[in-house]
Amino acid sequence: MATDQASPDFTLDAFHRGRFWLVQPKGAGHRAGMDAMMLAAAVPSDFSGRLVDFGAGAGAAGLAVAARCAAAQVVLVENSAEMVAFAERTVTHPENGHLRDRISVLTADVSLSGKARTAAGLGDGAFDFAIMNPPFNAGHDRVTPDQLKRGAHVMPDKLFELWLRSAAAVVKPRGGVAIIARPQSIGELLVALAGRFGKLEIVPIHPRPDAAAIRILVRGTRGSRAGLSLMPPLFLHAAGSDRFTAAADDINNGRASLFGD
Repeated sequence: MATDQASPDFTLDAFHRGRFWLVQPKGAGHRAGMDAMMLAAAVPSDFSGRLVDFGAGAGAAGLAVAARCAAAQVVLVENSAEMVAFAERTVTHPENGHLRDRISVLTADVSLSGKARTAAGLGDGAFDFAIMNPPFNAGHDRVTPDQLKRGAHVMPDKLFELWLRSAAAVVKPRGGVAIIARPQSIGELLVALAGRFGKLEIVPIHPRPDAAAIRILVRGTRGSRAGLSLMPPLFLHAAGSDRFTAAADDINNGRASLFGD
């Protein structure tokens, strides 16, 4: 990832070795990184439908899908006015001109339900896949006076239930969902997925082979009754090294999907 830090209020960051660029807040708010790339990598490489990115921020995960999946149509959904502005600047930036026709930005609260959600632009069965990187820290974690960053990091009550309820409404039958979260959230996450998405595949993500997982990536299929699979782990670094493993580097740079499809 390359960064241009010439502006006092934002940075222009290259992802996938320059295949797309992100306009991100500088010194405030949430800045995208490996989590967004792993989330995007949960989408099959041959995906060619409509994808919605819940809580898209500046658009990292959604643009990563569009950059890797040449026929994907992506809608970035964000509720923070400040981050919507960054997402719009990202989509319209000249470096992303080759993706612009396949990406749009929608200001909406994904926790809405029923007619309110539809009126916000998230209609029933409108998408083939939903991805989400929700705030997943507890309120006592990472206390910060930066309200923009706090909104991106701290989980409101019942967030998984509300977001996955919406995902189940907007994703077509047999469509997909992917979510990245902390391992501590697995119980609540599985409860929220139950009855909505099946054929769950869980990839534990470890910083190194000798360290506990720091993230889980869960992928599921709308309406499937197939059982849960615990997939082989992803190790970000080799033991005793700060360099990415070959697998992590391929995912980080859009050369591979997380599930090998």
